Amino acid sequence: MISNIRKTTFSHFLMLSITLVLFGCQEKREKKSKDIAHKTSHSEDNTLSDKEVNEGWKLLFDGKTFDGWRGMGRDHVQNELWKIEEGTIRKLNSEEVLPLPDGKAVEGGDLMTIQTFENYELYFEWKILKAGNTGLKYNVSEDLSQKYGSGHSALGFEYQLLDDTDTIYAGKLKSSQYSGSLYDMIPPQNAKTNPVGTFNSSRILIDGNHAEHWLNGLKVLEYEFGSKQLDSLFRLSKYVDYQNFIDKRSGHIILQNHKDDAWFKNIKIREITPSSK
Repeated sequence: MISNIRKTTFSHFLMLSITLVLFGCQEKREKKSKDIAHKTSHSEDNTLSDKEVNEGWKLLFDGKTFDGWRGMGRDHVQNELWKIEEGTIRKLNSEEVLPLPDGKAVEGGDLMTIQTFENYELYFEWKILKAGNTGLKYNVSEDLSQKYGSGHSALGFEYQLLDDTDTIYAGKLKSSQYSGSLYDMIPPQNAKTNPVGTFNSSRILIDGNHAEHWLNGLKVLEYEFGSKQLDSLFRLSKYVDYQNFIDKRSGHIILQNHKDDAWFKNIKIREITPSSK
């Protein structure tokens, strides 16, 4: 009887030990899977697939450095305003920008690609916080910006990036001042942003005189350079006094220095030969 009890106890102990070992192995496997998934997800940011490489895509941001970028009107990046943070380019909000050693405020400035582009497909991902407001500009002439502006703030076509849902903007903005718009000229149609604090995806296509804005997989507007429609909208906009503003050119791509937090990643471009549009 005692022998049977000992055998039963040993059997239970053995089964429990095996269960604990198996459970521990399962936990390790799950943890490893999560770690691999995290690494895979992280490594996919700011990288190109073989398919993208074959299609001619190039990264404008490698996730680690500001290679290929400089401040508008400067030969360097203002590290007081712009940071590389967890694989993103972060524009710090104004309240986090420390004053200079002499106590003066840091002069603002946009971040600009060194290279210019004329016909291309541009893709980028962005996020902002509550009531956030910023933009990505393109078709930018540095000379024109310095002629009419501060020299460090770009004058160009702006793809607006905004917390559209915040009540601070309710009834105060024109329809051409919401996310996806060609700022102050063409409003977006059926634009839908993701919840504040999460990333959105955007795409700009410049194909000859034809241009498109896309937001989270949906085309939200299109226009033609040199068209009467664009000219008439330009004449009603805040840019009307800037001669040659709406001319198509090989221009820089700009991340706007606005007062709010903003993050950008997966900025990539594919230069194209214009179609017959």
